[in-house]
Amino acid sequence: QVHLVESGGGLVQAGGSLRLSCAASGRSVQIYAMGWFRQAPGKEREIVAAITRSGSSTYFADSVKGRFTATRDNAKNTVYLQMNNLKPEDTAVYYCAATSGSGWYVREHDYIYWGQGTQVTVSS
Repeated sequence: QVHLVESGGGLVQAGGSLRLSCAASGRSVQIYAMGWFRQAPGKEREIVAAITRSGSSTYFADSVKGRFTATRDNAKNTVYLQMNNLKPEDTAVYYCAATSGSGWYVREHDYIYWGQGTQVTVSS
């Protein structure tokens, strides 16, 4: 069992940056592949980024590629999502999720554990 808590969300102007953190407790995060998802009002939850257990490989949705970076510090049991050049369409609740496995995963049902989410609002 692992408990995930996201932080770092907030209100930012278009073109600005935020760094989301996902802190894990209960079990070491290094045994889990991690993912970042987001859900905008009236829309389905979608994958934003995914990262392998070691952090050596990552996936990014086309909509954020080149602007977002996913990293992890297994010693701190924390995963990060650095978001640069934010756009109003990035406004959403952002969730981190964890699953077992050696790769990275992009489907919601691939993930076992979920955080409660953190709101990101980008004003134009």
